[in-house]
Amino acid sequence: MTKEMIVSSNGHETVVAILEDDLVAELFVERERQQGIVGNVYKGRVSKVLPGMQSSFIDVGLERDGFLYVAEVIDTLDEFDKLEAAEDGPGGEAHAKERERELERQQAKIEDLLKEGQEILVQVVKEPLGTKGARLTSHVTMPGRFLVFMPTVDHVGVSRKIESREERSRLRGIVREFRESHGFTGGVIIRTAAGGRPKEDIVSDLEAFHGIWTDIRKRMESSRAPAVVYREPNLIGKLLRDLLTDEFQTIRIDNRADHQRTLELVERILPTLAPRVKLYDQPFPIFEEYGVQAEIDKALKSKVWLKSGGSIVINQTEALVAIDVNTGRYVGKKSSGRLEDTIIKTNLEAVKEIVRQIRLRDLGGIIVLDFIDMEEKKNRQKVLQAVELELKKDRSPSKALQVSDFGLVIITRKRVKQSLERVLTEPCPYCSGTGVIKSTSTICYEILSEVKKISPELNGHRLLLRVNPDIARALKEEERDVLRDLRQSVGKDVSVKPDFQLHHEQFDVMAV
Repeated sequence: MTKEMIVSSNGHETVVAILEDDLVAELFVERERQQGIVGNVYKGRVSKVLPGMQSSFIDVGLERDGFLYVAEVIDTLDEFDKLEAAEDGPGGEAHAKERERELERQQAKIEDLLKEGQEILVQVVKEPLGTKGARLTSHVTMPGRFLVFMPTVDHVGVSRKIESREERSRLRGIVREFRESHGFTGGVIIRTAAGGRPKEDIVSDLEAFHGIWTDIRKRMESSRAPAVVYREPNLIGKLLRDLLTDEFQTIRIDNRADHQRTLELVERILPTLAPRVKLYDQPFPIFEEYGVQAEIDKALKSKVWLKSGGSIVINQTEALVAIDVNTGRYVGKKSSGRLEDTIIKTNLEAVKEIVRQIRLRDLGGIIVLDFIDMEEKKNRQKVLQAVELELKKDRSPSKALQVSDFGLVIITRKRVKQSLERVLTEPCPYCSGTGVIKSTSTICYEILSEVKKISPELNGHRLLLRVNPDIARALKEEERDVLRDLRQSVGKDVSVKPDFQLHHEQFDVMAV
């Protein structure tokens, strides 16, 4: 797979597109006035403790208080326990430790751990979504290029994907040597990317963490809660830190200042890729040149067409995302072909586009895929396997559940920030996000009902209706019988005044 990173920045907004084999797979947006806060560390103050929910609200200086579960207060060793348990094998010491901590989690009570007014160090793990505040944890983690720093624990772990015993031992030795020589406290997970890297690269991450944590402690001592004590790097910096590998053939940037900063960062973290950082200085917009803008426009529509002529329809709700697969214009190519063959081909083609759209739109939570019904069990299993295979390309933790007899697949996907639709759009002022508005006929009949209700109180006065121009037109044309009934009900003439300022569903009934 070949990858490209396309960056468009105008000083107010930075948009980064990740292309895989020339197709837009992921999109990231950061706006100057609405920068993301996941990863930021705050000195917060407990504003409310909720024993009934075993959670608390923490004031960190945002619009809404953050939410902290009891497990996120005491679960500071959980990640290491799971890592060690997986490496240790069933029945090992690490598994016993994990079971012991599970018992501790079940017995702990939020009211024994936190009190109102107490100051606490917390990190944002999930952006505020809708009316919900940010999700918080007291277990601070800071990812680097090759390591993950966890200042609240005292342990060194190694990614399971580094299989060589010698390499695991070498990397652990580098970290332990640095900790001893610098009096460096805090836990470290050695990431997969660290495998085979020279000692200097690992030490560079450790030195950066040492400086960051020293600065955080100083700010903790000098600041009054609520206060931010650490901010994540900007969007480009985070993506280079988390995603940059040899797979990226090119990084194209249309802003000269961002290009220079990116070049300096790449030269520091992966110097062999520095020649691949290119400045795009053409007058034609970079997203238009590389087809990104067209993909963004498609990602804001509910229907996505497949190459075969089939389609998928994506609908987001508060509780879940529903994705429906249709054959559309695709009816198969051979007159002797079976219907089942047409269906399975459409479903398998839809799988790739569905997972790409999930990543592109950053959909999360519960995602229900309604495939075209397949009679043969082996075909249903083939579709599920295809979904699982495509999901391996996704960086967000996700899981596909068994296909039901009704052709459904359920995906659960971790959601840490707002979807692309929520970032780039806002609810329609007419439909308020429902996607529909009342028909003109419905509104005309509502006017008739309202006039009949108030007609006894008119005392012989004429009636003036202020309505949206579309309703005024309907009353004079297809719904003219309604206007006739209005006049009969009032016993006087009824005047209709179009008003462009009125919402489609709004009307005023006035006696004159």
